Amino acid sequence: MAFEHKSVLLDEVIDNMNIDPRGIYVDGTLGGGGHSYEIAARLTEGRLIGLDQDEEAIQAARLRLADYSSKVSIIRSNYSEIQKVLANIQIDKVNGILLDLGVSSYQLDTPERGFSYREDAPLDMRMDNRNDKTARDIINDYSEMELYRIIKSYGEDRFAKNIAKHIVRARMDKPIETTYELNEIIKAAIPAKVRAVGGHPSKRTYQAIRIELNRELDVLKDTLNTMLDLLAPEGRLLIITFHSLEDRIVKDFFKLNENPCTCPPSFPVCVCHKKPRGRIITRKPILPSPEELEENRRSKSAKLRIFEKTSEN
Repeated sequence: MAFEHKSVLLDEVIDNMNIDPRGIYVDGTLGGGGHSYEIAARLTEGRLIGLDQDEEAIQAARLRLADYSSKVSIIRSNYSEIQKVLANIQIDKVNGILLDLGVSSYQLDTPERGFSYREDAPLDMRMDNRNDKTARDIINDYSEMELYRIIKSYGEDRFAKNIAKHIVRARMDKPIETTYELNEIIKAAIPAKVRAVGGHPSKRTYQAIRIELNRELDVLKDTLNTMLDLLAPEGRLLIITFHSLEDRIVKDFFKLNENPCTCPPSFPVCVCHKKPRGRIITRKPILPSPEELEENRRSKSAKLRIFEKTSEN
């Protein structure tokens, strides 16, 4: 199938990127190139660097951005490698960085990728198919305690303990190979009265497995400082999150870098000498408009937060 993905909060991203036609911008989660297309269209002497670890996304973005190929560099890489990627092309500062942390519509709608609990497929869930480890390995190899940990921490599922127990019990008979097999196990672990009023019973467990497999939260936490270092003065970091775990990391990081002082409130002057690295643009996250929610139901949980670097530190 063709790589299709409707870019979330597109107008809001472009309106808040403060695009300088001569500036340098990084789309760290290129996807199908929707956000990047609109950024590139506004550049004259500027440059856009698009990163993605998904080969199919890279191919789709190359086609979509073909008209702007002279000012766009597309590189297959996780955004965690942003500093190395930029150093390789002799760039030390950029004017804006965008991350859209959602799973693409293409990934969800391609059964063989194994991201969706709505299609029967092998348990995969890899963002980067160069990795050997898949969701199947987590489901069949992790201990009951490890499964409980990730389902509880990353899926925030109150039935995590019972789900982990059911998975371990089921795989004693034979390995768990497909999404539908896993769905039935999860379904059996959740009380019927809860299933009747909640969403799909597998949603939280799939989120947890995907986060664990692709190290999504670790990569985000480990790279935020680097991205802020790479911004030029008045450069902006824009991050779209889709669940509370990501959003909390971004929100706390922005707060810490706007007000890093660790002195007790009773101190008349700051003695820790920690200086702000910028300012938060979005006191509250920007949410999809009613029109976007109607057009794209997958935008429902999206939140955009923005930080502007105001000085070199």
